[in-house]
Amino acid sequence: MQEIIVSDTSCLILLDKINKLNILKLIYKEVFVTNVVAEEYKKPLPKFIKIKNPSDIDFQQKLEITLDKGEASSIVLAMENNNHLLIIDELKGRKKALDLKLNITGTIGVFIIAKEKGFIQSVSNILFEIEKTNFRISKNFIKEIKKQCNEL
Repeated sequence: MQEIIVSDTSCLILLDKINKLNILKLIYKEVFVTNVVAEEYKKPLPKFIKIKNPSDIDFQQKLEITLDKGEASSIVLAMENNNHLLIIDELKGRKKALDLKLNITGTIGVFIIAKEKGFIQSVSNILFEIEKTNFRISKNFIKEIKKQCNEL
């Protein structure tokens, strides 16, 4: 598992909503976001999250034609930095990142890793908390995740 990650905004927002933002600090050595993501987050970032911006602004702007600015900047930053693991939840952004051969996970994937590393006891409890938010997650996906984590 990679120790350095780039996070998109949705991950930060969801983790904040369920009071689990610190899970990133437990799992990963370094967490980076772009200025765009920091602005979209609309709250002060914890000290362990560092801001780093991509240098290929032209490619970022090209991606912004079909993706939001946070996703585009995160994808370019991950590409420019030895293909760091990218945490991205939105389907369009995930598809583009995969097309570009990036290593990706979603916020739920972070919890699976946290359980594997022993930082949390149950992904099911986290999924229950997530269901109380406005984060869209299908019942089938929840069932699939619980099965994968041996919690079904």
